[in-house]
Amino acid sequence: MRKYITEFIGTFFLVFVGCGAMVINNHVGGAISHVGVAMCWGLIVMVLIYSIGDISGAHINPAVTIGFWICKRFPLKEVFPYVIVQILGALVAGFSLKALFPLDEFLGSSLPAGTWQQSFIFETILTFLLMFVILNVSTGAKEKGITAGIAIGATVGMEAMFAGPICGASMNPARSIGPAIASGHTEYLWAYIVATILGALLAVLVFKFTRKEVS
Repeated sequence: MRKYITEFIGTFFLVFVGCGAMVINNHVGGAISHVGVAMCWGLIVMVLIYSIGDISGAHINPAVTIGFWICKRFPLKEVFPYVIVQILGALVAGFSLKALFPLDEFLGSSLPAGTWQQSFIFETILTFLLMFVILNVSTGAKEKGITAGIAIGATVGMEAMFAGPICGASMNPARSIGPAIASGHTEYLWAYIVATILGALLAVLVFKFTRKEVS
C-alpha cells in the first residue's frame, strides 16, 4: 500500500506540474515559454525519481510499469494496482487543474498538431527511447541513483522540447488520460495509450537483444 500511495502521489505531481505548466503558459501569454514547459516536465520527473524512487521505483507511467513486467523486473501481481493508482493520480491532477482553470479548454491534453498517424509514430518512438534509457540506467524496477534521475529527466525534457509542438510528447498513458477525461478531449486518447505502450514494449525487446552478451 505504501508503494501504491507513493505512485499515486508521484503521478499526480507529474501531471499537475507538467500539464499545469502548459495551462499557465497559455494563461500568462507564453511567459513560461515552450522551453520552460519542457524543462518543467523534465525537472518534475527528475525530482520524483530522487524523492520516491527507493519507495515505489517512481514508475509514474503505466507504460513503464508494463515494460518492467515484460522485462521480468516487476511482478505481474503489482502491475494492475500500479496502473490503477497511476491513472487515478493523473485524473485527480487533471480535475484539480480543471477546478483551478475552469475556462481552459484543453488542460494540457495530448493532441496531435497534424494527423493522428504522425503523432502515433512520434509517440511510439519517443516512448521507445524513454523506456530504453530507463532500462539501461535503472536497477531492477527501481529508478533511483546518481545518474538515473538526471538521465531520465533529461530524456523527458529533451523529447518534450523537440516533439511537444507536434504530438504533445506524452510518453505516458496516465499523463494523457488525466487531462483528456478532465477536459473532455478524448478523441485521440486511444492513440496515445496504444502508441506509448507499444513503444515501451519495443524498447524491452531491443534492450534484451542489445544486452544479451553483456548479461
